[in-house]
Amino acid sequence: MKFLADMGISLRVVDWLRQQGHDTVHLRDLGLQRLADAEVFKRAADEGRVILTFDLDFGEILALSGNQIVSVVIFRLRNTTTPFVIQRLEVVLLDASTALAAGAIVIVEDFRIRIRRLPLGGP
Repeated sequence: MKFLADMGISLRVVDWLRQQGHDTVHLRDLGLQRLADAEVFKRAADEGRVILTFDLDFGEILALSGNQIVSVVIFRLRNTTTPFVIQRLEVVLLDASTALAAGAIVIVEDFRIRIRRLPLGGP
């Protein structure tokens, strides 16, 4: 799977994903630390990447995106330590990888994961 990690995502999470065989880039790797969220979204769409973020704005951007199908994983965690983020991401990869490949928004909380398939509001 291909991922684009937003600035709030630890580089150690990116390294872990790469060790798992995923094509993962971090905005910092690309020198795009100050890229606007809409441009991050566009880049992910152009490259077929799933966005990893703590930024709730991506849910709104996705909802307003029309027919663009970009999967987004939004972390809403109380415990934001890297080991816990990785633990929750492991669950996402097991439970939601098919949905992410087809287009979904996945909300990752401390004790549950919510998956909404795209397009939002569709049948």
